Amino acid sequence: MNYTVEDLKTLMARLRDPDTGCPWDTRQTFKTIVPHTLEEAYEVADAIDREDYPHLEDELGDLLFQVIFYSQLGKEQSHFDFDSVVDNLVHKLVRRHPHVFPAGTLASRIDPDNRPAEAEIKANWERIKAEERASKPAGSESAGRLDGIARTLPAMVRAEKLQRRAANHGFDWPDVEPVFDKLHEEIDELKEAWYDACSGAGPVDAVEDELGDLLFVCVNLARFMKVNPEQALNSTNHKFETRFRAIEEHLEREGRDLDAESLEALDAVWQAVKGIEKQRKK
Repeated sequence: MNYTVEDLKTLMARLRDPDTGCPWDTRQTFKTIVPHTLEEAYEVADAIDREDYPHLEDELGDLLFQVIFYSQLGKEQSHFDFDSVVDNLVHKLVRRHPHVFPAGTLASRIDPDNRPAEAEIKANWERIKAEERASKPAGSESAGRLDGIARTLPAMVRAEKLQRRAANHGFDWPDVEPVFDKLHEEIDELKEAWYDACSGAGPVDAVEDELGDLLFVCVNLARFMKVNPEQALNSTNHKFETRFRAIEEHLEREGRDLDAESLEALDAVWQAVKGIEKQRKK
């Protein structure tokens, strides 16, 4: 016998029972669960990155449990429940995909021979989302064009979303060349802020401000090059980690202590490791 979503909802209600439930689960609130949700989402992403699909099944279950948990809290406080979450989601996705559900119903189907172009699909998607933001009740959220982008997103992810949203409304560079120019400009401004801060001629806070501007431009550059900046940085993190471990192993085989080596010696091993990598790629 396989358990179902209904069984999972029953399990969640039992865990939250104030008399017979789990003490830890009964103490939780919307806010206390958030760190666990973020952790589970990152673990899903990690399993996908490692192509560990048996483990991914388990991690997806943990992430689904977060949705069930929030839904139970919502039900207890008469905000919403799991069924209303699903109903709202299906309505939203049907509404946002008129190129799949032309009559606005789950049963309606598009004529394959009359499928709209991808550019039209994207334009409709953005238009529908803008209409949704504009129709929100007064006081719940303004109709600003940058609203709805969560402030709790990782900074690099949020920067890209802000830039894309602004670009959809015509506020964007014409091509990649001025982005390169802006990159050099921001580097010069960061250097000036750093030297001023070191000499006492300028505020230390200016360094953080200018560094933020530089990172923001780097995200813009990635966007124009159609590179996911978060993925690019993760790839570089992995590359650095792999090379550093190779340095450790190399020195260990030679009976040398990494902490006792000079920077020049470590750089020489680093360059050797990079050379090995290039040979393997050929």
